[in-house]
Amino acid sequence: MADPSSYRPKPGQIPDSPGVYRFRDPHGRVIYVGKAKSLRSRLANYFQDLAGLHPRTRTMVTTASSVEWTVVGTEVEALQLEYSWIKEYDPRFNVKYRDDKSYPSLAVTLGEEFPRVQVMRGPKRKGVRYFGPYAHAWAIRETVDLLLRVFPVRTCSAGVFKRSAQIGRPCLLGYIGKCSAPCVGRVTPEEHRELAEEFCDFMAGRTGTHLRRLEKEMQQAAEEMEYERAARLRDDIGALRKAMEKNAVVLTDATDADLVALAEDELEAAVQIFHVRGGRVRGQRGWVTDRVEEVGTAELVEHALQQLYGEETGDAVPKEVLVPELPDPVEPIAQWLSGHRGAAVNLRVPQRGDKRALMETVQRNAQQALALHKTKRASDLTTRSRALEEIAEALELDSAPLRIECFDVSHLQGDDVVASMVVFEDGLARKGEYRRFQIKSFAGQDDVRAMHEVVGRRFKRYLQERQRTGEWPEGEEDEHRDEDGRPKRFAYPPQLLVVDGGAPQVAAARRALDELGIDDVAVCGLAKRLEEVWLPDDDDPVVLPRTSEGLYLLQRVRDEAHRFALTYQRSKRSKALRASPLDGVPGLGETRKQALIKHFGSVKRLRAATVEQICEVPGVGRRTAETVVASLAGAAPGGAAVNTATGEIVEHDNR
Repeated sequence: MADPSSYRPKPGQIPDSPGVYRFRDPHGRVIYVGKAKSLRSRLANYFQDLAGLHPRTRTMVTTASSVEWTVVGTEVEALQLEYSWIKEYDPRFNVKYRDDKSYPSLAVTLGEEFPRVQVMRGPKRKGVRYFGPYAHAWAIRETVDLLLRVFPVRTCSAGVFKRSAQIGRPCLLGYIGKCSAPCVGRVTPEEHRELAEEFCDFMAGRTGTHLRRLEKEMQQAAEEMEYERAARLRDDIGALRKAMEKNAVVLTDATDADLVALAEDELEAAVQIFHVRGGRVRGQRGWVTDRVEEVGTAELVEHALQQLYGEETGDAVPKEVLVPELPDPVEPIAQWLSGHRGAAVNLRVPQRGDKRALMETVQRNAQQALALHKTKRASDLTTRSRALEEIAEALELDSAPLRIECFDVSHLQGDDVVASMVVFEDGLARKGEYRRFQIKSFAGQDDVRAMHEVVGRRFKRYLQERQRTGEWPEGEEDEHRDEDGRPKRFAYPPQLLVVDGGAPQVAAARRALDELGIDDVAVCGLAKRLEEVWLPDDDDPVVLPRTSEGLYLLQRVRDEAHRFALTYQRSKRSKALRASPLDGVPGLGETRKQALIKHFGSVKRLRAATVEQICEVPGVGRRTAETVVASLAGAAPGGAAVNTATGEIVEHDNR
C-alpha cells in the first residue's frame, strides 16, 4: 500500500487549467483517468487526509504510485481525451459500463457490392448501417420477413450467394419473390443498392413516403384494370403497416430522440436507453456497472453518454438526448455530442408531457434491470472480494491477488504440444490478455518441461519490457505499446501464478522464476484429482474447504486455462488434418491455391494438368506453374486403394 504523500506533486507544479490526469500503479499501469476544469483544484482533492476520502477513492490513491497530467485548451478537448484514454488503457478504477446481455441489431452491409440484411451482434463494423438494438432476434426476423415483400434485398450468406451465382439458380427466396436475386443478374448492382437504401429509409422512420407511393401505384393499377398488380400492392401496403405496428407510437410529434435513465445504489448502477425514431421505439439496450469510483448521477450520465456515442457519427447521434440529470457543466458534453452528429444536439431533462411519461417508463426498466442483475449475480462483487481474501489468507500472501495468471499444457499423446495463459483481474476473466504458446525447445510429452518453458518465456518478455522502458518512467506516453502500436500484454506481472498440476509443475514454474531472478510473484498449483493447492517446497498441499469461494475461483481460473489450451490444441490438429499437397509448393500463397482448386475442381485434376493449362489460371505465371507440376509430381499418391467390402478400386481425389 503506497502513501499518497510520497508521490504528491508540489502545489506550484500543477497548472490551474483544463486537462486530463492519470494515476499509475508501481508497474506503470494506468489505474484511473479523470478530467478537470482546473487540474490544480481537482488533484488537490486526492491528497487530503485519507480518513476523509471515500473508501473507493482511498483504495485508488493508495494503489497508485504516481500521477501525471496533460493540459488541453477547452473542456470539450478534455472530454474527448478522457474518453480516448479510458478506451486505450481500460483503467480498473474507472466506471466502465458493460452490457447486461448481448443485444442483436438489424444490420445492412452497405459497404458490400450487393448489400445484405442480417441480424448482427457484437461491435459495430465499418460500412454497415445498424437499426436497433432489439430485445430479441426473432423480432428482427419477423420485421425483415414482412419488409422483404416490398424491399426484396439479399439476406443470404456469402457462400450461398456465390454458389447461386455459380450454378445460375437463385435460392428459395428468389423464387418466392422475397429476394431480387442479384446473384443471377435479375437486377443490376445499382438497382439492388437502391432497394437496400429504400429499406434503410423505411427502417429509419421515413415510412410515409413509401406508403404514399405504393397507394398511388395501387390506385393507378386499379384504374388501368390491372387488378392482380393492384392486389399485390395492397398486400405490400398491409405488410408495411403490420411491420410499423410492431413498434408502438410513443411520441406523436415524430421525434428522433434517445432517452437515458439510471437506477443506482451504493455498489452498482444500471442504465437503460430507448432509441426513438419517427416517434416509435426502434431499439432498446441496457448497461450495468460497478461503482468503483465516487460519482453521482450527473457523472454517471456523462460516462454513459461517452460510451454510447463515442464511436458514433452522423444520424446515429439523434437530434435530442433526454437524461434524468444534466452533467455539470453541460456545455462541454453538449458540444461534444454536436461534434459527433455534425449538427446541434439538444441535451435536456424532460419536464412534462409525453416525453416525461416515456422517461418514467425507461426509468422503471432501469430499476427492473438492476434488480434482475442483482438477483443473477447474488452479490457477486462481495463474493469475488471474499474469494480473493480467502486465497490470500490460505497462501499467506501480503495482499489480495488482484491479477492472477494461470498456465496449462495440452497435447495429444505427445503431438501438437501447446500451452495457454489466462488472466483474471479482480476475479473476472480478461480475455483480451489471454495468450497461447507452442512448445519449441523439445518434442514429445513432458508436461513439467513444457511448463518450465512457457513460464520462462512469459516472464522473459516481462523483464524485456521493464528493461526497454526503464521501469516505466513518468511522462513516457508509449510505454505500454509495442513497435506496431499494439498494447503489450506481458508488461504487467501477476500477484499470483497458478499452474494446472501438482508439485512437479509448481516446482518447474518456481524454478523458471528463480532463474530469471523474480521473487515477488507467488506460485501455486491446483491438482485435479483432489482439488489440492500445492505450494513450492511444501511436502503437503493446502486443502481449502469445499465450500470456499477462494477454491471456487481457483477452479474457474484452472478450468478456463484448460479450456483455452484444449481449444488451441484441437485447432492445430484440425488444421493439420486439412493439409493439402499444395501446402508444400514454394511461393504459392493461399489466394493462388484457392484459385487453382476453383479452376480445376480438385487436386487430382490439377495433378493431371500441363504447365500451359495451369498458366491459364489468373495470377499464375509459367515459373509458378512449373513449380506446381514438379511439387505435385513428387507428392504423387501411391497405388490404388481397394474397398475390401465390395472389391471396388477407389481412386484418389484430394479435394
